[in-house]
Amino acid sequence: MKEIVIIGAGKIGGAVAAMLAATGDYSVLVADRSETQFSKIDRRLGICTVVLDVSDRESLVTVLTGKFAVLSAAPFDLTGLVAEAALEAGVHYLDLTEDVATTKKVEALAKGARTAFIPQCGLAPGSISIVANDLAKRFDSLDSVRMRVGALPQYPSNALNYNLTWSTDGLINEYIEPCEAIVEGKLVSVPALEEREEFSLDGVTYEAFNTSGGLGTLAKTLEGKVRTMNYRTIRYPGHQAIIKALLNDLNLKNRRDVLKDLFENALPATMQDVVVIFVTVCGWREGRYMQETYANKVYAGTVGDKKMSAIQITTAAGIATVLDLLSHDKLPGNGFVRQEEIDLAAFLNNRFGRVYNRDAIKVKEAV
Repeated sequence: MKEIVIIGAGKIGGAVAAMLAATGDYSVLVADRSETQFSKIDRRLGICTVVLDVSDRESLVTVLTGKFAVLSAAPFDLTGLVAEAALEAGVHYLDLTEDVATTKKVEALAKGARTAFIPQCGLAPGSISIVANDLAKRFDSLDSVRMRVGALPQYPSNALNYNLTWSTDGLINEYIEPCEAIVEGKLVSVPALEEREEFSLDGVTYEAFNTSGGLGTLAKTLEGKVRTMNYRTIRYPGHQAIIKALLNDLNLKNRRDVLKDLFENALPATMQDVVVIFVTVCGWREGRYMQETYANKVYAGTVGDKKMSAIQITTAAGIATVLDLLSHDKLPGNGFVRQEEIDLAAFLNNRFGRVYNRDAIKVKEAV
């Protein structure tokens, strides 16, 4: 059994712990600074816990030393501290961050490291980067790569058409920080919440707009190889206009604590959600202009005997799959590893990654 430390006992950290421990192949220790968070951990799976403040570098390194890997499900502003401790302890490092600055820090730490540093292992960035890069490799030359992802309530019932489904801090960060995009072959910065578009999938109309972090390292990988590339978050129509009013007209973009308090006390959480994934790549193949698309919806469901939201399932499955591939020597064991280096077929055929496999889902539904 490989010993794993998970930093953060929230919704995602707890889901990752449950997935890994249920296999019997991993010994899981969950660390969090708040002991009350451990009430959500399923002790029947043999998961251990420890109260730990990641800002206590010495204690964190002590906990990590001798382990196989550390998985950070901590808020984005603490993730860099975990990466530093992983380097000192000599353990593999994986995280779920969408924060661009944090990923750049992890990349710098990984230079010359004896262990693997793999950031952005969640949904977006994460699995969507694996999908987009696989589609891109099917072309002789590329024109456009468009990546769209949204975690939405199945039953929206407020003006925002939204319920909280994951980290409030991460959500706010996506709505405020600058976004990366490739425009006419060059990597540029574009403002969040802009370039709104509408599209329909399965008869449902959605809007999508720029948000920060979703492209991950794929932006640098494809710079100069594609004319247009962008990432946009999917919401139900009307959401963007209200968020822009809150951030700009009420100046809450400069009062994140107030915005967080509003979200967490006025927007109910829900376990009845759906994750919408829509990736479209256009380019030339054998002289013809062609298009390849991956479209999928993942709903809330039960993993083992534990009920999980769709965002828990997709995010936890993403990082669990990467860890599983790493532990079976199917990924580089040292240095910086980008999501787009991961083979899509290996990802989808993995015991955790199968939640993203549309063909496997169809077979299951037909049986």
